[in-house]
Amino acid sequence: MTDVRSFRHACYAAARRTGGEVIEFRVADDVTPSFHQGLIAYRERTVAVACTRDSAVLALAESRTIGFVDGVGESGPLTFVDAPELMAVLAALLPGSQVLTPSELNGPFDAATWPHVSSNDVTYWRPGTLGEALFNYWD
Repeated sequence: MTDVRSFRHACYAAARRTGGEVIEFRVADDVTPSFHQGLIAYRERTVAVACTRDSAVLALAESRTIGFVDGVGESGPLTFVDAPELMAVLAALLPGSQVLTPSELNGPFDAATWPHVSSNDVTYWRPGTLGEALFNYWD
């Protein structure tokens, strides 16, 4: 598991090394989402570095807004993006972590390969992809 402090530190260091600037952190403190986000702004786009709360798995995604309807937080699935330089820097800064590519995250979910994902969560949320299983946003 990657603690929030290490995650924040890695995001700041990765932003400096890749010419970006950290503009926001979204720390998950409820059941969903199951991941924290560090937003790194570049001239051409903003990238969300997503880190699961219960394991050292990271992904890069498009920045997204979490809206509220009738007091309930709503958001959709992450759209994973490829940024090889940022991925390499994060992997070096967080040894023991796993930075997954969009093709891995958009591929099928195999529960046997990811035993730390709760079988109750899989039954309830029915993730269609690895990304949906690891980076849960559902209520």
